[in-house]
Amino acid sequence: MRARVGVPLRVMPDDPAADAAALARLCVWAQRYTPRLAPFGPAEACHGLHLDVTGACHLHGGEGGLLADLARRLAEAGIPARLVLADSPGAGFALARYGAEDMALVPAGGAAAALAPLPVEALRCAPATAVALKRLGLKRVGALIGAPRAPLARRFGLDLVQRLDQALGDRPEPLAALAEPARYGAGRGFLDPILHQEAVVAAARALMARIAPALEADGLGARLLRLTLHRVDGVMRALDLALSRPSRCPDAFAALLRLRLDRLGSGLDAGFGFESLSLDVVAAERMPDRQADLGAASPVQDIADLADRLRQRLGRPLIRLTPRASHLPERADRIAPWSPHAPEMADWTPPALPALPARPLVLLTRSEPAEDVLALVPEGPPRRFRWRARRYLVAHAEGPERIGPEWWRTDPADMPERDYYVVECETGHRLWLYRSGPHAPGQPAAWFVHGLFA
Repeated sequence: MRARVGVPLRVMPDDPAADAAALARLCVWAQRYTPRLAPFGPAEACHGLHLDVTGACHLHGGEGGLLADLARRLAEAGIPARLVLADSPGAGFALARYGAEDMALVPAGGAAAALAPLPVEALRCAPATAVALKRLGLKRVGALIGAPRAPLARRFGLDLVQRLDQALGDRPEPLAALAEPARYGAGRGFLDPILHQEAVVAAARALMARIAPALEADGLGARLLRLTLHRVDGVMRALDLALSRPSRCPDAFAALLRLRLDRLGSGLDAGFGFESLSLDVVAAERMPDRQADLGAASPVQDIADLADRLRQRLGRPLIRLTPRASHLPERADRIAPWSPHAPEMADWTPPALPALPARPLVLLTRSEPAEDVLALVPEGPPRRFRWRARRYLVAHAEGPERIGPEWWRTDPADMPERDYYVVECETGHRLWLYRSGPHAPGQPAAWFVHGLFA
């Protein structure tokens, strides 16, 4: 190596781990500007960070004020930086890395003009792709902006087209946001990788036992836990376990994890084994002290435990029906996430309501029209009708039950009154039919099937 005498040349050893840690600290510091940020990945050589300042610029006097404040603070800290504010992360990286200015503000819709003079390496494409483009004379991004996408994809692959569209803002580029460090967590490595489910459950239970004292000291319980399994080949698998009520019991956590792994089966794909595990408490809530034995468990706690087991067994969130202020059957309730804190799970007594006629076991999402309806009396129950391409003869009918429109929401003229009948057909089916509005001369009322009793 040759160097000129007198040039202030400094040689520093390469330390990727320290560089990554310093970049992580810089990302935490940059959260003063926006909570949505992410460090550069391998495609950007891990030398910088993206900040999504949408909706935050006005807090610093506009876009120019935000850039000026960021540049001033970085300069005071002795950190050299090139700052670009653009419509997309791809355009921002390209101009910051290959642009002519140390600080640039790209106007809205001006990404194409700003990117045109830059080399093709600015698109974060593979080095082999950049070399192939230059051999064909496509050395600048401007030569690719107006080119048809199909020939580019066939010749150079979809990655080039995706990177080009991301830089221009024509394709979204979600950022892997920086995750906050977990306050409660534990990890463990293994000299010999573990493969079997029971070994994973036992190790995870031991980690929960290490976390539980810290939670108990703060009076908290875990509501959402994340178990991260690191395979020998570097692949990570994260499993989230949500709890209905805060808990710090290692045995209960192990039981839920066993159900989760039973459902995954071969989908867990341990490969050559897991070399380390980490368990983090993602969400925690205040957990009041209670007696742990002598029959202290309440019915609400039993139901919450059952709900957690069902969630892990079925692999989907639990739902419940909640009442809604409406007397129309299709609007009388709605679907909501199940929670042990719901009124029906607490010591809550509903107000006394007048007795209603029987309601069907199955209520159709939308009432379906009944055709060829024959009634002996214009305002009476049907004696014959056809529904779903099948003819029904009515042996017995009960009703009517009149339900009026919601006058406080809609015009009564837009939703006529309904007369509901419970009809029992000769085939044994019991259906819930209603007539929409009264009969008119030359225009019989419409009939609909709204539910099934059996």
